[in-house]
Amino acid sequence: MTTTLAAVAELRREFRRRGWDKKATTRIVFELLIHVAIAMAGVAIFMTCHNPVVRVLGIFVSSFGCMGVGTNTHTSTHYGTSDKRWVNEALSYFGYPMFLGLSATYWWHKHIVLHHPSPNVVGVDSDADLLPWFAITAGEVHATSGFRRFYYERLQFWLFPLALALNCLSIQRAGWAYLMRMLCHSKRRKPAHWIDLSALLLHYIGWIGLPLLFWPLPAVAVFYFLRTILLGYAMYAVLAPGHFPAEALRTTDEARRGADFFAIQTAGTVSFRTGLLGGFLCSGLEYQVEHHLFPNISHVYYPQISLAVQRLCAERGLPYHSYSWAMALWKSWAVLRFPQHVVGREHVHPMQA
Repeated sequence: MTTTLAAVAELRREFRRRGWDKKATTRIVFELLIHVAIAMAGVAIFMTCHNPVVRVLGIFVSSFGCMGVGTNTHTSTHYGTSDKRWVNEALSYFGYPMFLGLSATYWWHKHIVLHHPSPNVVGVDSDADLLPWFAITAGEVHATSGFRRFYYERLQFWLFPLALALNCLSIQRAGWAYLMRMLCHSKRRKPAHWIDLSALLLHYIGWIGLPLLFWPLPAVAVFYFLRTILLGYAMYAVLAPGHFPAEALRTTDEARRGADFFAIQTAGTVSFRTGLLGGFLCSGLEYQVEHHLFPNISHVYYPQISLAVQRLCAERGLPYHSYSWAMALWKSWAVLRFPQHVVGREHVHPMQA
């Protein structure tokens, strides 16, 4: 009987025969340009129209485009856009620090180095840690008492949607903190951190400095503030369904080390289904299981490889969960009402008051 590793290797060979291992550079860059155009069109609508309803629509349109830039260049952060390393990195700097104000080096560390090898591994994958504001595992809840316990059990579920307004700002702040630590550490500092800093500064020049040459400060500030809030919700809507639902198991690092690598990848991820517009916005992130098994494949091929991945999971006994986008979002929120148990960890008793 072949091993899972051998089965995955055979699947890679099949993808190669079908041409799905080739980088779809032209199409991905074309999609990126469309997202940029949508984002800029939203800015123009907001700044040139006087009807409040139309101006609000402009912010939504721009936020859609900006989120699309982020998901599109997410492929670049995995070196899935081009065979040329510098092209992937240039697009990553454009999409993350320049366009969204998110540190690229922080993203590479948080997402590529930590998250992908260990999805939903508690203590390793920081995406699985929302403490101290929110608890998503039963152990986190049971380890508290008093008002904090009451808050986790009764209030956090209702307050979480409000907190998402600060989601993008929180990630931006974490990225700045990480980048400053790296730049202040002479032995860990690299040219990439200086490039990242330059791109972040260009973000504020492009989104605040240049608009001030044409429009008044209140209009520029309101647009930037509201766009940041909407991006916080958009990031949650695209990223959370892949790892927050209870079906995406959370495990300890010890359990991860003793388990099959591919089982950890599929057990900790959930795919979700979107329509045509949603698929354009997500740029393949709705195919989370496929993405975690084959992260450097251009996202345009994920719909084609999905059936093969589902067949692999069925044959090898690997979990494969897929829901509608609405259901996956609901499950991502419901975990705050019904926290998960962590696989590989014994029950944590409440602390004494």
